[in-house]
Amino acid sequence: MPAVHAAAGLATIRDRWEEFAAQALREHASYADFLADLLESEFQDRDERRKLRRVKEACFPRNKRIEDFDFSKNPNISQEVINTLTQPGWVQAGQPLCLIGDSGTGKSHLLIGLGTANAEAGGRVRYTTAANLVNELAEAAGDKQLGRTIKKYGRVDLLCLDELGYVKLDRHGAELLFQIFTEREERHAIAIASNRPFTEWDQTFTDKRLCQAIVDRLTFEAHIIETGTQSFRLASTTAKRQAAAA
Repeated sequence: MPAVHAAAGLATIRDRWEEFAAQALREHASYADFLADLLESEFQDRDERRKLRRVKEACFPRNKRIEDFDFSKNPNISQEVINTLTQPGWVQAGQPLCLIGDSGTGKSHLLIGLGTANAEAGGRVRYTTAANLVNELAEAAGDKQLGRTIKKYGRVDLLCLDELGYVKLDRHGAELLFQIFTEREERHAIAIASNRPFTEWDQTFTDKRLCQAIVDRLTFEAHIIETGTQSFRLASTTAKRQAAAA
């Protein structure tokens, strides 16, 4: 047994076969049952390792899960809709997701939580902010590696782009970002979080035609969720301070 499972690289079987064998002896289990339990444990542990690897590869800045989101604090957000988006169907269909709302309304939590859920479902996910992505693309262009970088972002199943609209982009930056959207259009999903409604995106993308083209690509067959204007993060902080002062 040790030589076989060591060669096969089955980590759980290598580490736990004696434990399972002892349990099988105590329970008078057949060899077939012992082997089935051991293999099931290997598959479960391998699946868990795969989930952890996918989440790590996504480069999320914080650990945020949909299960931890407090829907009672933001009635604008439908829990049923969000739970549907934890399933990979929309990602596999290459559909966009737009989370639009003011700061403190839960956009980043939802973006990271949905990205995490889809990574754990087996998808290749990557998180970044709009500013960081534009800077990376600009550096790649300077190093004559732009095509390779665009293809890298084009290969992931879901690109989570946070803080779109927080920083004004010049035409060059907007054109670089546009290439990412074009590379992924209708083939691979993109999820964005923005603090500006679409009517104000011309303040981020100052070229009107380019702005319109970007909006068109991000809203075509998109799931659009408006998280509102009331910051429940600020409300929570205020409530805690009031409670402490009472």
